[in-house]
Amino acid sequence: MTTDTGLVPSNGHRIQGRTTEAFLDAGNVISRLNLKGNEVFVDAGCGDGHASFIARDMMGDNAIIYALDIYEPSIEDMQKDVEEQKIENIIPIQSNIARNINLDDDKIDITLMINVFHHFVAHETADDAIDELKRITKPKGKIAVMDYKKTDSGYGPPVKFKSSPEEMEEMFLKHDMKMVQKDTEVGEVLDDGTLSHYLLVFQK
Repeated sequence: MTTDTGLVPSNGHRIQGRTTEAFLDAGNVISRLNLKGNEVFVDAGCGDGHASFIARDMMGDNAIIYALDIYEPSIEDMQKDVEEQKIENIIPIQSNIARNINLDDDKIDITLMINVFHHFVAHETADDAIDELKRITKPKGKIAVMDYKKTDSGYGPPVKFKSSPEEMEEMFLKHDMKMVQKDTEVGEVLDDGTLSHYLLVFQK
């Protein structure tokens, strides 16, 4: 899930909006999760799949990576890529995350959402999305959320759809998930010298 409709990533994939590849270092974000390399990983709202492929490069063949997005053309493009490159451990799945994810309960070690959660806020489906993501998460598994800081910077979605780390923590606490990691300086450098995003990690 992305914003700024019309931009196309370097791999030419069809996406609903701006790919994170253009302005965020997915490798830097993933490195902050301190992964061992053998996790069952979800790239939720994967868009063109940029973060999924970076995660595979960093984690190796022992990981299993599920790439989820609601936009069918992006999933179709990813499926072609993994087949052409004979990649067996990236599995694209079309899913409406707030309604139903076609994965079993207690299956995932860690889910990463980059620039996705504000879409749930905008559509008033945040609680539904947390419920469904928690369902597929193993006991002691984690959900990592990277999203825009709640500032009226003209960058990203309207400020009314952004959540502060405190608001995000409250939303996850309602679902009995505790925050175990908080990085407040992540993302792109803005005109005022601050960074655009934060990264929060919640544990089941």
